[in-house]
Amino acid sequence: MNQDQVPFGDLAREYLSIRAEVDAAINRVLNRGWFILGPEVQAFERQWADFCGAQHAVGVGNGTDALRIALSACGVGPGDEVVTTPFTAVPTVTAIRMLGAWPRFADVEPETGNLDPELLECAITERTKAIVPVHLYGSPCRIGEIVSIAAKHGIPVVEDAAQAHGATVDGRSVATFGRAGCFSFYPSKNLGAYGDAGAIVTDDEVIAARSRMLRDYGQRSRYDHVLEGVNSRLDELQAAVLLAKLPFLAVWNERRRKIAAYYDEALDGELLQPLARPAGSVCHLYVVRSPLREELRSYLAQAGVTTQVHYPRPVHLQPAFSFLGLKEGSFPVAENMARSVLSLPVFPQLSDAEVEHIASCLREFVRGQRLKRSIET
Repeated sequence: MNQDQVPFGDLAREYLSIRAEVDAAINRVLNRGWFILGPEVQAFERQWADFCGAQHAVGVGNGTDALRIALSACGVGPGDEVVTTPFTAVPTVTAIRMLGAWPRFADVEPETGNLDPELLECAITERTKAIVPVHLYGSPCRIGEIVSIAAKHGIPVVEDAAQAHGATVDGRSVATFGRAGCFSFYPSKNLGAYGDAGAIVTDDEVIAARSRMLRDYGQRSRYDHVLEGVNSRLDELQAAVLLAKLPFLAVWNERRRKIAAYYDEALDGELLQPLARPAGSVCHLYVVRSPLREELRSYLAQAGVTTQVHYPRPVHLQPAFSFLGLKEGSFPVAENMARSVLSLPVFPQLSDAEVEHIASCLREFVRGQRLKRSIET
């Protein structure tokens, strides 16, 4: 097989599978001629809140702004501290810094890569004004324990559910356990727009009202600016696309789970170990850990399978955050994960033949490595 024959993702395939629905939604907006904060946004906010089991959804420009606005609505500001994970996409921390607040980190679980509640309390100080757990790779974190710890300290929890559309804990949607939950609808997400988009969900009327004002220059009504807000409004075209896609989300998530289960059977648990996926995971990414990551990645590339690494460097070791003064060894579990994780294709439009090809490559790699070890010993 030629390299890139099996892509990591393919949004063109997704579009072609629902082309009629998407085209109709876009034409509806174009024919109406209303493009900002109109009926499509209102309809999507209602349907997304219902899907998540929340009282309110507030559409915003992107997932980073969702976190920034939700944290601001919770009262986080300059000089405050926000506890989060060092093993996440940089935007989680970007949102904190945009408010002039400071990130504090707690290390992660080696089984899932999610924030370890047992290490959380040590990161809380008198300056801590919020906790941002991340439901990494579409797998719910131990959110019940995190919320309990936060409640003991009187600190709000703002969930980063950017990769966890439809993920649940005991049948309850993630993003509904804390004071607010935040989603990104970046095109590659389980529910993706055709550009940047995001949303905040909450049961708190005050947080919802403040978020609606903050996304629109702090306006309570037109030209009545009561907060220092920003411009971060979900536009009508993106809302219409999300509305068109939403009915397919559950089916797409189930397809991801089936692909992931098939890969699981091909791994040996030693040389190639899948990250634990708690019940309710939606498999945004399928991630394996291996001490032979680079060998595996090269082997798969030669077989035409595209892979990615999420994430090759923890946030605290990124040059942009060197001012935090954190060095290698500060969060050893996160650092070890960054050296060993590899993401395999798991998007719903993968064909059965492509899934089988990837699984076969995994089995062949394991057999080859075992044979190599036996010869060397």
